[in-house]
Parts: sequence; structure tokens; C-alpha cells
Amino acid sequence: MLSVSPDKLSDWIDCETGVSQWIKVDQDRIDAFAACTEDFQFIHVDPERARAEGGFDGTIAHGFLSLSLLSRFAMDARLSLQGVVTSINYGFDKLRFVNPVASGASIRGRFVLREAVERKPGQWMLAYDVTVEIADQKKPAIVARWLTLQIIR
Repeated sequence: MLSVSPDKLSDWIDCETGVSQWIKVDQDRIDAFAACTEDFQFIHVDPERARAEGGFDGTIAHGFLSLSLLSRFAMDARLSLQGVVTSINYGFDKLRFVNPVASGASIRGRFVLREAVERKPGQWMLAYDVTVEIADQKKPAIVARWLTLQIIR
């Protein structure tokens, strides 16, 4: 993660800040997510039925599972503002689940800083365009505009 002074944020607008490490999304991870969210839809937990009725080659990850990994991807790929005491997930301006993530696939996040606005002294709103890529596929899993609020002391 790159450490940047707030007065240098403008230098990073429209620039890629990083690409995360790959994370494998295996069936154990999918099943654990299903248990946490109580979302046991067959396309996520039943490979035979996912093939027969879902039109997939097997199970696929929950879209929200792939999305939840943005926090981990950000540790590798977003900017770190100098003096930050906390980073708060502020939500999304845009979010699309473009391509399913098959069980066993690996995904990673690619981050581009689009906006950096000082809302008030010590508070910066950063907007990242994030693409969640799937290994060996051209079409990404997710495209999003992710907002984070950075609190600086």
C-alpha cells in the first residue's frame, strides 16, 4: 500500500494505485459465507443442481462474497493517507456484478483513484473505481465506484 500525504492526493487522480494479490474463492469459503449470511441458494452450495438447473459448470460464489473481499484487496492496492486513524466504508456510487465467480477461481482487485475531496479538516472522501478481476478471464466479476472516508489526526 502506498503512503501519500493528503496534499499529494491530486497527483493520483485518475491513476491506478495498485493491484491486489489473488485470492482463491474455493467451496469452503463459499459455504462459510452461505452460513454467515444464511443464503443457501443452490447455485452456491449444490454443484450438481447448479449444473443441472442453474446453467453453470458448478457452484458460483455469492456476489456479495466477492464484493466483501474488497476490504482485503484494498490492503494491497489502495492509497494510505499519512496520518489516517481510521478508514470508513462509505458505500458505492455504482456497483455491477458482471460475471459470476466459479468455485475454485481466483480473484483480485484493481484500484484507480477517481476523486479525493476534503469534506472538512481531517476528513477526506476518496472515490475509487475498482475492478474485481477473475484469473484467466477477460470479463471482470465486479465493477464499482467505491467511496471511503478517511479520518486524519
